Amino acid sequence: MIFIDETEPEHEEFEPVFEERNVTVKQNRNIDEDYNLFEELGRGKFGTVYRCEEKASGRVLAAKFITTNRDVDRKNVEKEVEIMRVLQHPRLLQLYDAFDDGKKQMCLILELIEGGELFERVIDDDFVLTEKVCIIFMKQICEGIEYMHSQNILHLDMKPENVMCLSRTGNRIKLIDFGLAINFDPLKKVHILFGTPEFVSPEVVNFDNISYGTDMWSVGVICYTLLSGLSPFVGDSVLETMANVTKAAFDFNDDSFEQITDEAKDFICQLLVKERTGRMSATNCLHHPWLRIDIKKDVAHLSKTKLRKFVTRRRWQKAVNTFLALKRMGAVIIP
Repeated sequence: MIFIDETEPEHEEFEPVFEERNVTVKQNRNIDEDYNLFEELGRGKFGTVYRCEEKASGRVLAAKFITTNRDVDRKNVEKEVEIMRVLQHPRLLQLYDAFDDGKKQMCLILELIEGGELFERVIDDDFVLTEKVCIIFMKQICEGIEYMHSQNILHLDMKPENVMCLSRTGNRIKLIDFGLAINFDPLKKVHILFGTPEFVSPEVVNFDNISYGTDMWSVGVICYTLLSGLSPFVGDSVLETMANVTKAAFDFNDDSFEQITDEAKDFICQLLVKERTGRMSATNCLHHPWLRIDIKKDVAHLSKTKLRKFVTRRRWQKAVNTFLALKRMGAVIIP
């Protein structure tokens, strides 16, 4: 069985220190001049990732290759680089290097994270899930979001797939995928038309102004699902899901919440607020009693049956949407 060290999580796992790096895109230069490429680690609608090694230092990293057939593709990657240059924090995926071959491909060299998606790891048979473990993970998510917001950056694609475990045995997590992140000016009105239906906020569905609270709604949905295995607003179709989101109606009536503390429920209630200005900020979350209470170690283990069903459904959706994106020759479809 895998048990989390619930007493001092910060000392339980070694975390590589990334020095601050002022990354700029290296133009008209091939990656193989500086890095050795190894096996493929994964692929999706936005690119293919390989394990790589920096020749000069021997450091093992991840190389993400992105096709840039259009000028807008290149500009999007350049924007992601600029945002990641700012986001140098232990709870956020770190950018190490970047290349543009001057043709139709760019490559980002990223910190290598080998623990897999958080929910994938949690549903493993050997993982013991308790409310205290959920607190440890949610605290780190809020720490990452707090730093992003302190730099006036919105993630805008917070979902379980973008929370990764640093290793298969420890409890460290990192937030990833800043491809949809934006620099945010609170004095300007900003609307967006993208996101993942189950996790987007009411203002996104209604095409209203977004803010820091837009990310915090998604954090609330992730927390609800991690504790119960249920998705609070999912419907039988995308339209039904979005209608549910706009109503912002949810409850804790399922038996999955029978063992969950009132503090946890209050934490969720203060995030899943229809009006964005009424939601807790990431800093407020870190001071909320739920993330600060001392839950006894002998608390009951949480059932993972529903969470496994949730993960299976998300895998299927991701596979289908990746296939459709490839068939449509690069059309962006967010699962």
